[in-house]
Order: sequence, then C-alpha cells, then structure tokens
Amino acid sequence: MKRVIHTENAPKAIGPYSQAIEANGMLFISGQIPVNPATGTVPEGITAQTEQVLKNVEAILKEAGYGFENVIKTTCLLSDIANFKPMNEVYAKYYTKDCPARAAFAVKDLPMGVLVEIETIAAK
Repeated sequence: MKRVIHTENAPKAIGPYSQAIEANGMLFISGQIPVNPATGTVPEGITAQTEQVLKNVEAILKEAGYGFENVIKTTCLLSDIANFKPMNEVYAKYYTKDCPARAAFAVKDLPMGVLVEIETIAAK
C-alpha cells in the first residue's frame, strides 16, 4: 500500500507526480529543486540553491515522519559539475553521520534553469 506525502512547506509538484510516496517503510522523494515554497522564488548561486533544496527535502521528510538520519540514498543533479564542491559543502551540513549512498551527475538542463536538483530515498 502506498501513501502520498504532501506538504505546503515544499514546492508543489509542477507535473503529474507527487512530492513523495511512502510504501513498505520506504519514502521516495521526487527530485527537489530550489524553489522557496512561500514565495515561489529561486535563490541565486549554488550554495543558496543547495540550501533551499535540502530545506525542501527536510520539510517532506518531516511531513512523512522521517528525518535526515533515515535517508539511505540520494541522487544529486547539477547543471555544471564545477558546482560539485560548493554543493557538497552545504550537503555535508545535513549529512554528518552514517551518510547515505549517493550519486552525482552533471546534466544538460534542469527545470526552471536551476543549478541543482536532489532526489532522496529514506527508510525506517
């Protein structure tokens, strides 16, 4: 059985998908981009954008009853691999112990021209 997760504290889905789905003790969070859910704006720069993405992930985790300690896998999509180091510095503030498995890729384009998108899988 699956449960759809939705919170007003993260950006609304901009297509036919859910913010997250919980099934069998696992949470699958759709790729989050750095849209501030209160204002609809995107901050400038990779550092601020990564911070906003992880705040969005945190809001969804919280809504579902999970935390960063439950995250087992992330996939980071970057508009430019040169942004890996500053993205990683922000990421390291959220994952400090027993870090999840991760993949990071540079991609041609991301929605709304953002610099970073992160999808997340968590488990209880």
